[in-house]
Parts: sequence; structure tokens; C-alpha cells
Amino acid sequence: MRKIYADHAATTPVFPQAIDGMAEFMRSHIGNPSSVHAMGRDARQCLEHARGSVAALIGAPAEQVYFTSGGTEANNMAIFGTAKLAGRGHIITGATEHHAVLDPCRHLAGQGFELTVLDVDGFGMVDPAAVKKALRPDTVLVSIMHANNEVGTVNPIAEIGALVREAGAVFHVDAVQSAGKIPIDVGRLPVDMLTFSSHKINGPKGVGALYKRPETRLVRLTYGGGQEKKVRSGTENLSGIVGFGLAAELTRENMAAMTAEWAALRDRLIRRVLSEIPHSHLNGHPGQRTPHNANLSCDFVEGEALLLILDSKGVCCSAGSACSSDTSEPSHVLTAIGLSDERKSSALRFSFGLGNTAEEVDYIVDVLKEGVERLRRASPFYSAT
Repeated sequence: MRKIYADHAATTPVFPQAIDGMAEFMRSHIGNPSSVHAMGRDARQCLEHARGSVAALIGAPAEQVYFTSGGTEANNMAIFGTAKLAGRGHIITGATEHHAVLDPCRHLAGQGFELTVLDVDGFGMVDPAAVKKALRPDTVLVSIMHANNEVGTVNPIAEIGALVREAGAVFHVDAVQSAGKIPIDVGRLPVDMLTFSSHKINGPKGVGALYKRPETRLVRLTYGGGQEKKVRSGTENLSGIVGFGLAAELTRENMAAMTAEWAALRDRLIRRVLSEIPHSHLNGHPGQRTPHNANLSCDFVEGEALLLILDSKGVCCSAGSACSSDTSEPSHVLTAIGLSDERKSSALRFSFGLGNTAEEVDYIVDVLKEGVERLRRASPFYSAT
């Protein structure tokens, strides 16, 4: 049976060049980058070369990027590190944030911080005017994602950041879904911290990064050997970081061509589904969205049943965020954008990337049509007339 992977928003296949580079690194470099001997200095050189490559992906100086175990840790470092430094105050975030942002913010709300969770519009976008209205003299942190992991909507980060900077608060951006998909230049964007991750850009899992401006202060959350300039202690996952660096280089060199290809596949899927499957809908913004994401609902069917049909035909996609797929709760993102229970229950996310083809998209649509028709025939609520 053929296998089609259309879940690149969950994780991505690793570039073959990154796999080869990691394997060669592990065979030939054994030193700890904190050691002062020759092998340690060699390891340090590899670490800093990768740091430069990863930093270049977002237009940052190398010394302003800190390696972590992934996007979740980087988000927690930014949020808790800022809060611990402030001691108390007001935090702003959005209703459609990833749980790696929402949960730390809600935890802080239980520890004496005041929390404002902003509503979004029907596309999942945060209105800069709402941010401006929510900002207060005691606001210490605003955390708004660049692009949503479920529906792909891209937020107006530049506008929001300008407002936050004027108010004197710290602005953190979760860019895990946008880095490598949308050009990012932190030299031009008014952001204080930005999170991104290796496994979303065809690098290995288990490594991510936090960009931080030099003037932005954090209280560190881990104590030990003082690695990563005392921001994140612990011996670095050097082979993973090397793979991250190689993936960042390949992504930066090929991003324009790759994202144009993915956007064409996304648009082909959306166009065919909306025109060929009655009562189908696109979720998220029709234009301001990441190039690889298509979140679609088909009325009168259950998304989980449709997901199983697709899987039985070799199509791998998602009924929501992979990070919360083990819960039976409805998507907090789809709830926040105001979808009906029916639209929420039938939503599927298709996300494209390395290796996908137009022929695969056509196969996905054909299987989807067949599955929807089959489920609708069994539904007492659907009439084709």
C-alpha cells in the first residue's frame, strides 16, 4: 500500500544531507564542547558553526541564539524566565496559542500573575487593536504566535510588536510553525524573544532554539554547568544541533522554491475539495496563512472516522494538533475561532512539505471524496438533494 505523508505541521522528514552530516559528526567528533582540550575545542567549533547557521535562518546574530531541547522548552524558558524576573504583573496571550504557551501562562495565573487571553477573529487572527486595549502599565509579557499550528493563520506580528515595545513590555513570539516557511528577520521585527524548532524544518527531533535580544533579561530555569551562556545549563545535544544547523542551511538556501511548491500543493487541495465536495469549508484565513497548511471541514461526517478511512488508504494527516491528539476534547483553536460543533468535529489538517507531489494531492482528494460520500450515506442527517 502506498504511503503519503501530509502531516508536516506535526513533524517533518529529516533532510538526507542532515542525516549524513550527523552520522559523520558522531563518528569523528567525540569531545564535550565545554572541555578545554583539542577535542573539546573542536566540538565547540562545530557547536558555534551550527549556531551561526540556525541564527541566519531568522536574521539573528549567532550570539543571540540559545539551544534548547525543542520549542516547548524554549517557550517555557521565555515565559517563566520573564515572569520570575518580574515577580508579579500582567501577562497577555492569545486564545489560539499552542499549549506550550497557554499552559505556562495559565500556571502563572495561578501563582499571582494576572492573565488576559485575547479572543481572535473567525480566521484565528489576533487584532492589534485588542492587544493595544489589553496593555497596562504593569504588563510584563505579551506572547503571541506568528502562525497557528492547526489552521495556519499568520498574525500581524510587526504591528503587535510595535505596540508592545511602545508599552515597555517584553514581546515573545512562538515561531515554531513559521520559521522556514515565512521569511523572518528579527533585525527588523520588534520582537524580544522568538522560539523555533529543528524538527519542523526537516531537522532532527529533540533540539530547538530561543532567540533573545541582549537587553532582554531572563531568570534561568536550570542550574548546572552554565552552558548556553548560563541561560540553559546542560551538556548540549551536539549531534542534534549539528543536524539542526544543516537543516537550517538547506532551508534558508531553498526556502523560496520549497514554499512556492508547497503553496501550490496546498492551493490545489483547497481548490479541488471546495469545488468537488459539497458542504466543505476552509478553516483559517484564506490568504494570510502558512504556505503548507490546509485545514478543512466537511459537514455531516466525523473527522475521526474520515481520518481512519484516509489512513487505511495510506494517507497520513491530522484531526488536530499532534501534541494534543491523545485527548478527546475539541480543538481549543477551532473553538476559539467560533466554529460550530459540526465543523469542529469534521475538521482535518493537511500539511505539505519535502517529497509531496501534485499526484499525491489528487490521490488525497479522491480518497477524501470517496470517504465523505461513504460516511454521508450512513448519516441520518445528510440528504444529497
